[in-house]
Amino acid sequence: MRLSSVIVDGTTIVAASTADGLRDLTALLPTPRTSADPMIEIVSIIDEITAEQVAAQPLLTCEPAYAPLVSRPSKVVAAPVNYTDHQEEMKQVGDVSALGFFLKAPSSVLAHGGTVQLPYTDRRFDQEGELALVVKKRARNIRPEEFEEYVAGYTVLMDITMRGGEDRSTRKSFETFTPVGPELVTPDEISDLRALTLRTWVNGECRQDADISALIWDVPTFLSYVSTVMTLEPGDLVTTGTPAGVGVIKEGDDVTVTIDEIGTLAVSVTEHGAVPCPTGGAESGPRPPETVTPVRQRES
Repeated sequence: MRLSSVIVDGTTIVAASTADGLRDLTALLPTPRTSADPMIEIVSIIDEITAEQVAAQPLLTCEPAYAPLVSRPSKVVAAPVNYTDHQEEMKQVGDVSALGFFLKAPSSVLAHGGTVQLPYTDRRFDQEGELALVVKKRARNIRPEEFEEYVAGYTVLMDITMRGGEDRSTRKSFETFTPVGPELVTPDEISDLRALTLRTWVNGECRQDADISALIWDVPTFLSYVSTVMTLEPGDLVTTGTPAGVGVIKEGDDVTVTIDEIGTLAVSVTEHGAVPCPTGGAESGPRPPETVTPVRQRES
């Protein structure tokens, strides 16, 4: 299945993509509901939903707007420095195996087609394209070999980042700094996760082009590790880190991230309403390259 969160008549619903169009899955939501977020409700029962049930749901007759794929995750867990080429470009001593993970504020999620709001006039902000997953059921101390039991599906995510010496969770948790979507793609729709390629464009210029197989800690390893530290809940977002090619984004930019078989996530960028930054970390912390070197997109 390919699921999205969309807004119809002011209400967020979960829709499934079919050959005939988007089908409204509201009637399949469990009762009683345990969450105000319909995607969290759907992922918690996703193994019980059949293709026949989906085909029987009503088609949407309008062109809906996207909502964040998961609007109310209990947490957003992110991998720092999980590609060797990104470690090299940032001149980092440690990678994910030394750093573990960090958390982003759940309120930072943004829908496909949304606008990233840069908060400050005097700080650098970069794009980072990533593969993410949505947790299917409560997970604690899981083994890498059983990770698939806990994955509802995969999606595309951007980890928008303010550079500097402040804590990662501060620099990456501003409102709109976690665009995610547009679809959750269930594992059965993906031929080979490790064979997928991630590419990021800014204003049509390719900045990132990497194979998911290049992850230092792959999805099973990272998800298993996270679950030894904290309990994961249905709908939690776990994102796996960015490859080399991060670079400055600014007013008027259009940013697009594509992952084979999963989809394309696109946002615009604005500085409207930005103010001077009140913290003083601009001259410290990891230092990315000063200039962006476009990459030559490889053939798929």
